[in-house]
Amino acid sequence: MPRPNAPRPRLRPVTLAVAGASALALLLSACTDPSASPTESTAPPAAGGSAAPTAPAEPTVEPEPTEEPIPFDVACDEILTADQVYAFNPNYGTAPDYSPTAATVGDVVDASGTACGWSNQTSGEVIEVGVATLPEHAYELQVGDAAMRSNPVPTYGTPPEVEGFFRQSGGVGQAQVFSNGYWIVVESPVLFEPGDAQDLVADVIANVVG
Repeated sequence: MPRPNAPRPRLRPVTLAVAGASALALLLSACTDPSASPTESTAPPAAGGSAAPTAPAEPTVEPEPTEEPIPFDVACDEILTADQVYAFNPNYGTAPDYSPTAATVGDVVDASGTACGWSNQTSGEVIEVGVATLPEHAYELQVGDAAMRSNPVPTYGTPPEVEGFFRQSGGVGQAQVFSNGYWIVVESPVLFEPGDAQDLVADVIANVVG
């Protein structure tokens, strides 16, 4: 006996389900793809809406003025004449082959000055005299240095036209005098106190400064 026709099974919408699943997979992959760059966020503004403070400008340092040396090329017998040296001590005469040994007299030579020496013919003790003409700034520096290292001597001259200083160190006396841009140094172991250099200082000022 023939079987009655069985009802046909209904077709499921497979195509639609597959398409839906594919779309969902694409959406999930876009959300979890580590290569996807997140949207950059803008940093919140500073409190109060003001900009970050800027560093203060560095202070301007003025360079030291550049000054050309002023050569002082005067013969030693014009700085101190033979008669003036004899009046100081008849036993003194020009020191043969003299070269500065006093540091300050050496500084005078470095400042384009002139250095001279007279030696005692008996003891060999030398009186060193250095004279230089200094530019304004260098002159002020030397006056200040002498004031810090030495004692003022008003008998060498009347400030500010003449500023004199004296010191005794290590058995050597040193007189420094400044006048009208001139720097005068008289140094020797025979100078024990300011008065010992008084006549020499006065002679050099009269011959050089006028």
